[in-house]
Amino acid sequence: MKYMILTYASQQDYDGMAGKDTGKPAWKPEDFAAMGAFMEKFNNELIESGELVETRGLAAPVLTRRLGSKDGQSVVTDGPYAETQEVLAGYWIVECESFDRATEIASRLADTPAPEAARATAYADIRPLVEGRDELVE
Repeated sequence: MKYMILTYASQQDYDGMAGKDTGKPAWKPEDFAAMGAFMEKFNNELIESGELVETRGLAAPVLTRRLGSKDGQSVVTDGPYAETQEVLAGYWIVECESFDRATEIASRLADTPAPEAARATAYADIRPLVEGRDELVE
């Protein structure tokens, strides 16, 4: 079974990583390096176990466009969005034996090095990937 592990952040988190003043303690270069080393090791372990299908980090919300409609007309809005603080920051697609195993994999992300202010709001979701529309309804 395939599962998607989704991690979340905010524009403020991206700004902190870039060294911008956010009102929270800034990320130091060694914080960013430690996070990168952790992610590289985490990903390599999933590659070695044969469970990693794909992984990507996503660019900052300020680089996002949202498409919707209003009064029957298409509307394009540039990010970040005032109505939401959290945004998808990255994902992993893993193929493993069970939801419990996917949860075990995702739980290791809690060990990601980061400044305490960033760690305090970090979380991940795990969702099974469906193969067809008949799997959308439980």
